[in-house]
Amino acid sequence: MSAAAENAPGEAKVIPIESAPSWTSPDPDHPALADRLAGAVGGALSGQLGPAAARLFGKGWEGRAAERLAFLRRRLTGDYEVDEFGFDQELTEEVLLGLLRPLAEKYFRIEVRGVEHIPAEGGALIVANHSGTIPLDALMTQVAIHDHHPNHRHLRMLAADLVFVLPGVNELARKAGHTLACNEDAQALLERGEVVGVWPEGFKGIGKPFAERYKLQRFGRGGFVSSALRAGVPIVPCSIVGAEETYPMIGNLKTLARLLGLPYVPITPTFPWLGPLGAVPLPTKWTIQFGEPIATDGYPAEAADDPMLVFDLADEVRETIQHTLYKLLVQRRSVFF
Repeated sequence: MSAAAENAPGEAKVIPIESAPSWTSPDPDHPALADRLAGAVGGALSGQLGPAAARLFGKGWEGRAAERLAFLRRRLTGDYEVDEFGFDQELTEEVLLGLLRPLAEKYFRIEVRGVEHIPAEGGALIVANHSGTIPLDALMTQVAIHDHHPNHRHLRMLAADLVFVLPGVNELARKAGHTLACNEDAQALLERGEVVGVWPEGFKGIGKPFAERYKLQRFGRGGFVSSALRAGVPIVPCSIVGAEETYPMIGNLKTLARLLGLPYVPITPTFPWLGPLGAVPLPTKWTIQFGEPIATDGYPAEAADDPMLVFDLADEVRETIQHTLYKLLVQRRSVFF
């Protein structure tokens, strides 16, 4: 019988819901699409493609392949967790940090010092200088802390409003553990025992002219100090050398920036002259140094509302970072080596 004969004119053809493919299935006798996909890939690798895979991926490839297939299945089925801020720890560890790691290790060749000053557990506030036209320094600090800290701690960064209005960037930032740079979010994370990162210079830091490199801009009103005081966590100064020279900013297209709603549109020795190639950062040699923590747990609860104390502590952190930057600049042999 033809399909036309099966469906009389004017009658709707009903497709049963169960006939559509599903990523998940409670019936072990009828595995879900994700399981069938993982099984097919695993079978291919363990069958005729096995010898070729061994030569291509090296010894122990089976275990690594099994982990990747398990990861793929969890992503397809939604069998993973995010916290109330949207942080996806598994995706960050398995994908995002993996993409950033070659940039940190091979391209910028980051030397990390003083990571032992970050507590093994409990909350801590990392305060760093900001530079480089594009905020790669924040992402590299996230990689440095996770990879070099004995407990592989995650840095929860406080990001500017602009990050959360850019399509695509918003979702990716949330997945990576970033949140809005406000006192409420900062305090909530610190009280939960997270390592929180803040760059108080903001766009004034990353958008400053190359002639003002390594000169810290104003730290604002010191809201980060209030959050640390309320949570009773240490403040760890962080000094980053090398980021200033990745995109030397020699000019600013202010009119275009206003039209686009951006804080600045940079002119560098390579951008916009080389087109997309101008967006490639220079391969500078970086040093990230974490200083000795400044304790806040000895202050009374009402100390966070004392503007003079907040200003003094913010100024202490700023001066510590600035002096460390000068020392690191004197010690380095070259911008690129």
